[in-house]
Amino acid sequence: MTGDELELHRPAALPDQLRRDPREDWPSAARDLYRFLLSLYGESDPLPLAAAGWIAHHRSMHTQTNYARHFRVWEQYVRECAVHPLQARLPLADAFAKHLTTTPTLVWRGGERVAAGPPRSDTAQAAVLSGCSSFYSYAHRAQVPLAAGNPFDAVLRPVIDPDFSPTEGLTDAEFEQLLVAARDLHRPRRTAHRNFTLLLVMYALMLRVGSALAARIEDLGYDRGHHTLNVRLKGGTRKRKPIPPLVWDAIQTLIGDRTEGFVFTTSTGKPLDEPAVWRMIRSVARTAGLPQADRIHPHMTKHQAVSGALEKQISLADVQDGADHKDPRTTRRYDRRRHLLDRSPAYTLAAGLAERLTKDDSVAGSPPAAAEGSY
Repeated sequence: MTGDELELHRPAALPDQLRRDPREDWPSAARDLYRFLLSLYGESDPLPLAAAGWIAHHRSMHTQTNYARHFRVWEQYVRECAVHPLQARLPLADAFAKHLTTTPTLVWRGGERVAAGPPRSDTAQAAVLSGCSSFYSYAHRAQVPLAAGNPFDAVLRPVIDPDFSPTEGLTDAEFEQLLVAARDLHRPRRTAHRNFTLLLVMYALMLRVGSALAARIEDLGYDRGHHTLNVRLKGGTRKRKPIPPLVWDAIQTLIGDRTEGFVFTTSTGKPLDEPAVWRMIRSVARTAGLPQADRIHPHMTKHQAVSGALEKQISLADVQDGADHKDPRTTRRYDRRRHLLDRSPAYTLAAGLAERLTKDDSVAGSPPAAAEGSY
């Protein structure tokens, strides 16, 4: 039979009870986005399936969650502009980029999220634009009907200074205050040890919050004299990390006699999520009396660990490996940011000025006498 004579046939129909729905294999972020878009656009529209398939295409749960959140921001914007997302063009994407610079972000108030926070940082704006662009690249490759190209291809992204970060560092004493507050002072007491252990794990193992929350009891192990945690990193890769005795003891106390499931759970046994950790760490920081309590966030623990390790003269290569950075320049940025403040000439200049002003005041003593003939 020649190639021209080949015919494709659909497989024989299966009984309904034996049919498999591939959407059941999607991760939760994809299923949630699909249901949300389906309620707006209906089953005949290609958008719900395309957007959910795009989310499911990514390996990392962190990427899936963030991209789904970013796409909702874009979808709401184009819907309010009476444009279908698959028909958006560059001018609308440009306008959306400007929109991100002024739009308030969502913050928790009274148990719900309201648009009352500051506008997104340049880094956050770039992340949203990158996520939206990723969707259209996927739609092109997947040959999604009605897709009109990538409107974000030519959108100008914010210029990101590699040496700047909005993350506010803590002194060693302030970080110890945070840990003590989580362990001994914070309410409710039933979650105090969990919160203390989570901060320890993120700090000692230099983990992002998503990787820490994804840790399961089944991922705990033992290798050549080390207690270990098999961690899923950003990007979906796995890495075995050693657990110091202090952290291991805290984990064992937390999990008790449980042999499976997530290490960090709510009081009802459900997996702890990132919004809850953001609320927790700021609440603990307020209990500790830290001045940056309302701006602190979970990534601060990794920032603190990397900066502290470099300050203790641990080699850059070892810190880079511990922090899971692919590029040593990323690790160095933590150190440079810290010392840009510590080594700032502003303190020396101001100290000298203060000394001279003090001398001038002491010499002056009293106002000078008026010159003869003056008024």
